[in-house]
Amino acid sequence: MDREQVAGWIAAYEQAWRTPGSAALASIFTADASYRQGPYREPVVGLPAIARMWESEREGPDEVFEMTVEVIAVDGDTGVARVHVRYGDPAAQEWQDLWIMRFTEDGRCRSFEEWPFAPEQRTTDAG
Repeated sequence: MDREQVAGWIAAYEQAWRTPGSAALASIFTADASYRQGPYREPVVGLPAIARMWESEREGPDEVFEMTVEVIAVDGDTGVARVHVRYGDPAAQEWQDLWIMRFTEDGRCRSFEEWPFAPEQRTTDAG
């Protein structure tokens, strides 16, 4: 994978989110893919389970949102991106995410992990 391929995959992910149904998931995820919605959350595994999660998490393909992406790093089959998403107009919800994606040779994602942060979340000092 390279930065352009990772950015292309993320664009396909966004397009799938904006498309009715979940059939497009098969073009971006492997059949046995894992999708972790947070670093401490159990992964959702397999296309049928990902499709159920996908449909339960979004308002529908007409959901209003703006998404900006910066691919941070690519190393072999792994890509990392910073993704900023604002939902609504005016924005009622906002997220700054890190996405860690592992890909197969055909460009589909076999492992997806997001680290979502909302503006109201606070970090604490570790010391």
